Amino acid sequence: MQVTTLSFENLHNHGELFANMLRARHKTFIQRNHWELPEAMGMEFDQYDTPASRWVAVHEFGHVLAGVRLTPTTARCGIYSYMIRDAQLGLLDAIPRDLLHEEAPVAPHTWESSRVFVSDSVPSKMRLRVQCSLIDEMVRAARGLGATSLIGIVPEHSPRLARRTGIDCVPAGPVIETDDGDRSVCVNISLASKLH
Repeated sequence: MQVTTLSFENLHNHGELFANMLRARHKTFIQRNHWELPEAMGMEFDQYDTPASRWVAVHEFGHVLAGVRLTPTTARCGIYSYMIRDAQLGLLDAIPRDLLHEEAPVAPHTWESSRVFVSDSVPSKMRLRVQCSLIDEMVRAARGLGATSLIGIVPEHSPRLARRTGIDCVPAGPVIETDDGDRSVCVNISLASKLH
């Protein structure tokens, strides 16, 4: 199992990995979760997949097992910044505006974690190892980018998993329930406790 942080600067060094990650996101978010998202050629993408972002992929033999996108909260692309802030500003219909207790941060030391997934194809006996690899690399990559904190939308019970992996993760908004019964929450993740 390998873990790679991708950027527009290094995509060419990793063959099909970026495309395979977008394909894995398609399987997770469009095929499994039935989210209405942009797609092309079996890949899911959106307005936040820009050169400002980074993508962490856990992979084995070209197959993407898990992934996450990191976007600076200072990012700008047309009218968009980052997903949580844009939802709060009313730019995204699928995410409620009241997802945070406070105003969404815009700071060079705070990055957004989004499009977090673990593939359904990962066997249950391997899931925790894959999740830990993803979290460890996400933290390492974010710290390398100068982040001291992350903000993200995660399944409601993810803060418990975060504590098991040594992440300081606290809810930052109310529980959001979708029409299909999924429950998520915005969280703040402090990276200070994961310095190595």
